[in-house]
Amino acid sequence: MTNKKNKLSLVEQDILSNIQSGSGITDAFAPLMKRVMEATLQGELDNHLEKEVVQKNYRNGTSSKTVKSSMGEFELETPRDRNSNFSPEIIKKRQTVMTDDLDKKILNLYANGMSYSDIRDNLEDIYQVPISNGTISKITDRLLPELEEWRNRPLASVYSILFLDAIHFKVRENGHVVSKAVYSLLGIDSDGKKDILGLYINESEGANFWAGVLASLKERGVEDILIACIDGLTGFSEAINSLFPKTEIQLCIIHQIRNSMRYVASGEQKEFTKDLKEIYRASSKDLAETNLLKLEEKWGKKYPIVINSWNNNWDNLSTFFKYDKHIRKIIYTTNAVEGLHRMIRKYTKSKGSFTSENALLKLIYCSYIKILKKWTMPVSNWALIVSQLEIHFPKRLKLALHS
Repeated sequence: MTNKKNKLSLVEQDILSNIQSGSGITDAFAPLMKRVMEATLQGELDNHLEKEVVQKNYRNGTSSKTVKSSMGEFELETPRDRNSNFSPEIIKKRQTVMTDDLDKKILNLYANGMSYSDIRDNLEDIYQVPISNGTISKITDRLLPELEEWRNRPLASVYSILFLDAIHFKVRENGHVVSKAVYSLLGIDSDGKKDILGLYINESEGANFWAGVLASLKERGVEDILIACIDGLTGFSEAINSLFPKTEIQLCIIHQIRNSMRYVASGEQKEFTKDLKEIYRASSKDLAETNLLKLEEKWGKKYPIVINSWNNNWDNLSTFFKYDKHIRKIIYTTNAVEGLHRMIRKYTKSKGSFTSENALLKLIYCSYIKILKKWTMPVSNWALIVSQLEIHFPKRLKLALHS
């Protein structure tokens, strides 16, 4: 690194010093960008001339043009060849606006889950210019205002189904590594399109927290939610009953089963699971309740905690029985949002822990944006589903369908 830096002018050394200290990013990057581009252009011409030995092609000075980038304007000296057949790749002939700036490269690498050190090594290999982790952090911090704008964007007036679940990450805080829960709100609108409505971080759940989340949805234009599918989120039922009193709640059956198995002896879990299937796979709510009574008669004395949990939560566990199979398949579990979290893990898997909550937010937001670009089609069998929803929720869905 020392030899490379000694080749720079005093001004350029000062620029690099500012960048490496994390200050003067915008002002410093235009001259640095100029040097990187010109060095790359010279390298491209060297390679070109090596292939032009037979034609006796040589250098022929430079031409100057003003180039605009997100870091500012600068005069770029583009090398020329005598035969005029050199076509640079890094910035094309007659191109005056850079669409692939260094900062955009950094943001793209970061969005794909690459660590700061890997980004730094990657760019130093390409451009032969030292870039500090502090510089990269400053550049990725530009995502924060964009994230805040995204979190406050207007939403649809009606969502047919809302899924909520948490994904946990390790974050450094006050010298310690703590676990943070990231809550994703996944909504399906009246056209069957999936959208991520919000991103929230909180160390503990509760009615006040969820009241704030739901109030923010109202402020962003949400007037009605037909069905909310959730894990057993503490305080959520109370909050949604207050702010969206017509919303039906479906507790995730899969989460309920997982929680139940924690209190069942391993040698009896297979048999217990088989008996549970007779409940949630029943053809009707009446049959499911009959099978729940059978479960209680068989296992109630041995596992009262599990049976009491099913009985106490039955109203919200059994909501899906009133719908046909297409709606049941979607709402009996929070698999939709869990699938979202599996996709997020692809972008965060290289992170053992995050250096700060903002670092976590930036990468989650990047993964959200990439995922949303893939969600272009309605959910499967939406025509059948929306017809059934129209029957169960008369006049409530029309607002979204015909507005």
